Parts: sequence; structure tokens; C-alpha cells
Amino acid sequence: FGTLEEPSVSREEFNPLCGDRVRMDLQITDGVITEVRFSGRGCAISQASASLLTDELRGMKVEDAKVYRKEDLLELIGIPLAKNPVRLKCALLSLKALKAGLYGVGHIHDDDEEE
Repeated sequence: FGTLEEPSVSREEFNPLCGDRVRMDLQITDGVITEVRFSGRGCAISQASASLLTDELRGMKVEDAKVYRKEDLLELIGIPLAKNPVRLKCALLSLKALKAGLYGVGHIHDDDEEE
């Protein structure tokens, strides 16, 4: 939990249905996520999901993170959420922030690229 001082990627997402906020910060070196932090506030599901996702992402290639599936995250969480769309949205908020950041919707800076 926390933020990175100068992340390569930083993106915050908000769930207006329940007020959850999750920010994902990633440090990327040579195409690999070398450090990741999350911050935010909200229900236990959104915060636990973000925490579990950070553990999965550390050391992962960016290309693999871009194709990380919601089913993969839901399996990590280990509780059935498919029949509760509001809770499902909470659980996937960190994944939404990750994907938006990696696909260029958030602040992005690769340490290896020239400015």
C-alpha cells in the first residue's frame, strides 16, 4: 500500500456506484514491472483486490500485464462475485486502473525512453 515517488505509470479509477477509489503506480524497467503500489479507499473487496493484484504484477512483463484477465483476478480473490455486479465492479477497479494506465490513458513514462 502506498504510492511511488516517480512511477512509470500511474492511474486512478473511481467507482461512482459505491465511492471506491484505487490508484495503481508501477515502476517499469526494460519492459518489466519492477515495483508496484496501490492506494485508495473503499470497501474491503476493492482494497483486497488491489493488494492481491500488486503481488501478482511485481516481476511481470508489461505485455503479460496488458493481457491479464478479469477471470485471473477473480480467481485470486476466491469469492463468487459474478451474481453481484456492484461488488464485481469493486473487485475489478484495480484491474481497470492497471489496464487504463498501461494502454496510455494515465500518466506513463518508461525509464528507458528518452523524453
